[in-house]
Amino acid sequence: MQIPIVRLALGDAEIEAVSRVIRSGWVAQGPEVAAFEREFAAAMGAPFAVAVSNCTVALELSLRVAGVRPGDDVATVSHSFIATANAVVAVGARPIFVDIQPDTYGMDSAALARAITSRTRAILCVHQIGFPCDLPAILAVARPRDLPVIEDAACAIGSEIRIDGAWQRIGRPHGLLACFSFHPRKLVTTGDGGMVTTSDPTLAERLRSLRQHAISTPNPARHDSHQVALESFSEPAFNFRMTDLQAAVGRPQLARLSAIIAERRALATRYTEALADHPLLAPPTEPPWLRSNWQSYPTTLRPGGRMSQVEIMQFLLDYGVASRRIGNAHAEPAYATCAWSCGQEPCDHTAHAAGRCLRLPLSERARDTTILLPLFHGMSPAEQDYVLHTLRALPG
Repeated sequence: MQIPIVRLALGDAEIEAVSRVIRSGWVAQGPEVAAFEREFAAAMGAPFAVAVSNCTVALELSLRVAGVRPGDDVATVSHSFIATANAVVAVGARPIFVDIQPDTYGMDSAALARAITSRTRAILCVHQIGFPCDLPAILAVARPRDLPVIEDAACAIGSEIRIDGAWQRIGRPHGLLACFSFHPRKLVTTGDGGMVTTSDPTLAERLRSLRQHAISTPNPARHDSHQVALESFSEPAFNFRMTDLQAAVGRPQLARLSAIIAERRALATRYTEALADHPLLAPPTEPPWLRSNWQSYPTTLRPGGRMSQVEIMQFLLDYGVASRRIGNAHAEPAYATCAWSCGQEPCDHTAHAAGRCLRLPLSERARDTTILLPLFHGMSPAEQDYVLHTLRALPG
């Protein structure tokens, strides 16, 4: 049996949605994107949502509209997909990496406070693998310093956090802006795509402008006009649009989001129960103040085990079970220099040359001891049984 890390769950509803768009004759950004934005904003509890071509450009645009400029610093985490750091560099800023909390894989607020520099202009936190980071603690660091908080919520659609005694979905947003991904590994996919939510109407309007060349008259309005409309362009901008074909695929999945999360929670619960006494791998702990959407299921190596992370992942792969780990940007060739990784002096250049940073021990431990197991809605009991059987067969 071959068990992928994720499998697409697209069906007749998505096929009909795409057919509807094709029959309409309008496939670029148009009414489907507008409807998807309205429905997404309502589902997240956000006043505004702006669709873009992917989450990386969502992060880049959010940094730009938040006022980050070349030469600025952005406090963020290294323990994330490389796109988080890349978005910072794309606007000409420098990522200052902050260590994480071991239970949620999210930014540690105490480490964040120590990482703020005189050039820090924004905080980019990450809701990693569907586990919300400690937003109240992060906001408590940001607000006295008047620093905007941007949430990389690529993995966190439908995840919830308990704030002021009430459960709230990630994406209201709680910071200035929140950015989501519709990559195929996410709970809702449009093939690729992204969304930015905000409570600020001025920022929403600027995001809409920047995603479409800062054009004065968007295509649908120009198409429907009964008068000649001559466009103008207010500033250099970008082509970061989502298409109606993509939005149409996302809409029926968004309508099923609560059911998708419930199914994934049931799968996660079964993994957790089965791994409670596993000799090599420990299940995750979901803190009482968050509800993960279980975009991924992380296990961690127990101390004293006789197999390494890579050995376990290879054993699983040999039996047809895919797995993954989360890397650290600071240990990648693109960022493994003092200029990108520290923000403070003196620096142990030898540590960077060896691909590690002494200031991020928990990020490095998470990278080297966490294994993500297959978990996706549509996963059959027989498929999960096979994963569990393979895990029980691990030597040690």
